[in-house]
Amino acid sequence: MSTNEQNKFEFKAEIRQLLDILVHSLYTSREIFLRELVSNASDALDKLRFESLKGSEYANPELPLEIKITFDEKQNILTIADTGIGMTREELISNIGTIAKSGSSDFVKKLTEAKEDASNIIGKFGVGFYSVFMVAKEVNITTRSYKKDAVAIKWSSDGLGEYTLADVADDTPRGTTIEIHLKDDASEFAKQYRLEQIIKTHSNFISFPIYLESQKVNTVAALWCEPKSKITQEQYDEFYKFLSYDNSSPADSIHVSVDAPIQFNALLFIPQKNMDIFGFHKEEHGLDLYVRRVLIQHKNQDLLPEYLGFVKGIVDSEDLPLNISRETLQENAVFTKISKAVTSQVYSHLAKKAKENPDKYAEFWKEHAKVFKMGYGDFENKDKFVELLRFNSSLNEDEKGLTSLEEYKEKMRDGQKEIYYIFGPSRSAIEFDPLLEIFKRKGIPILYLTDPVDEFVLSSIRNYKDLEFCPANTKDTEKIEKFDDINEVSSQFEKLSNDDELQFGSLLAKMKEILGDAVLEVKESNRLTNSAICLVNQDDNFSATFQRIMRMANKDMGAPKKILLVNRNNKLVRNLISIFKTDSNSEYLKNMIIQLHEIAQLTEGDLVDPHALANRLLHYFEDSSDWFVTK
Repeated sequence: MSTNEQNKFEFKAEIRQLLDILVHSLYTSREIFLRELVSNASDALDKLRFESLKGSEYANPELPLEIKITFDEKQNILTIADTGIGMTREELISNIGTIAKSGSSDFVKKLTEAKEDASNIIGKFGVGFYSVFMVAKEVNITTRSYKKDAVAIKWSSDGLGEYTLADVADDTPRGTTIEIHLKDDASEFAKQYRLEQIIKTHSNFISFPIYLESQKVNTVAALWCEPKSKITQEQYDEFYKFLSYDNSSPADSIHVSVDAPIQFNALLFIPQKNMDIFGFHKEEHGLDLYVRRVLIQHKNQDLLPEYLGFVKGIVDSEDLPLNISRETLQENAVFTKISKAVTSQVYSHLAKKAKENPDKYAEFWKEHAKVFKMGYGDFENKDKFVELLRFNSSLNEDEKGLTSLEEYKEKMRDGQKEIYYIFGPSRSAIEFDPLLEIFKRKGIPILYLTDPVDEFVLSSIRNYKDLEFCPANTKDTEKIEKFDDINEVSSQFEKLSNDDELQFGSLLAKMKEILGDAVLEVKESNRLTNSAICLVNQDDNFSATFQRIMRMANKDMGAPKKILLVNRNNKLVRNLISIFKTDSNSEYLKNMIIQLHEIAQLTEGDLVDPHALANRLLHYFEDSSDWFVTK
């Protein structure tokens, strides 16, 4: 048998099947081969460093630990070299000639089923090297083990089923060099801009220097792997800008290193400003997931819940297998624990910020509350979530103030069992709302909700420390009325005479007759202090916001039917009593009652068609203007 024949070997059956799939199938990410080869080179350098720490003697100790990538555009050749631990002849056959012993058939089966994107599973079974044949028509590996007496070996294959082994010159340095003869349709991988792009995307934080030709490419340090005590705020700021393309420094940096029960490092940032004010990029949130400094998934959306999507950053773990597939990530127990731990770290940071620096937390809330409040459905973190909620309230001096639920609880009246809230477009609009009058009179604090999602938040979390959330437009005021008045109200009106008392009752009945099915009832109010009327819900389960959304979904749905409450100690109502006594069928009385109801609907945000109201007001202005015109 000739020397050439002695050095020729055949791949095992599963390897031939694997190579056939790689060569003849289409993949969305052929660039993944470079990530695999650079990762292998990094592993080889790590192993040599470990041997040196053990005190082992090794060949060429003067060689720096590095990865060099060169290319020849004319010849269409790409070369990747490392000065790592290298391989012996036996190791080369074992590592390159066969798939990792465990799961070989399972891998080929998986790859056959996932032809649309091999990058999801290449490397999972220890076969990352074979991805090179997606772009190569011939591969030559020259390697020499770190052992001083090792012989350099050359491995060659065209990926069609055979490979050859041959000894090479003794002056070959320690390490491994992979020479890739690219296919004609893979010439992009012999161009500097493309190679630099791939390295910076997938391998930018490899701990060893990577040189493309003579230029170092991975110039940014993997800051998350450095001790926190050695990192300055300026370094954090610069890393954030590199990661996010944001010109501003972050509002917060969260650097986490966890060793047990799982190992991971995380470097997270909270931007100063909401970077998606129009909500066009909701699907672009996520953290970059690394395994041993190698990018596995850009913007992984499962590491943090969507409502924490404003957080930018990186998570790196050595406990996850390299190149774990997206499908497996979602089912991986280690990944699930990492996700929960990272979420918990963000919550802890925000809780500390809210407690120790309320002004800074208020700035965070102003920018990111709209996104954060979407966490009302995260029942696993409900207790942490509710403590971070903030609302403007009657306890604040102006619209800039914020109140936590705990602060509300501390200011409640003795014996109060509910947390009351009222919705409106702004604080100034809310403070004109007649529904607020009884709360002011009783000194009961009330939350001011100006974001439509706020009501969904409160209805979803339902209670806070056994305190129920209750809307201001509740029909049941018995729980409110039991409290003594704190702010005394002196009425300018005398008590109604017996006759006017009867007339008032008849007026309420007349109002119901005129308004018909537009209202459920017309009743005397015991909650209004100054205003003439207000509307309250029959059912507290359906808030004004919910009813508005229902109308948006169903355009034919009219205004919700509510109970109309009337205040006898209001000047306008007293005048209506007089008009009613004179002429109970007065056209003016009828129009005024309709007008009052529509104004109440407008205040509540329930007025479906404002045109009739506007037209009627114009007629009133025309008539009243005649009073000042000289005849």
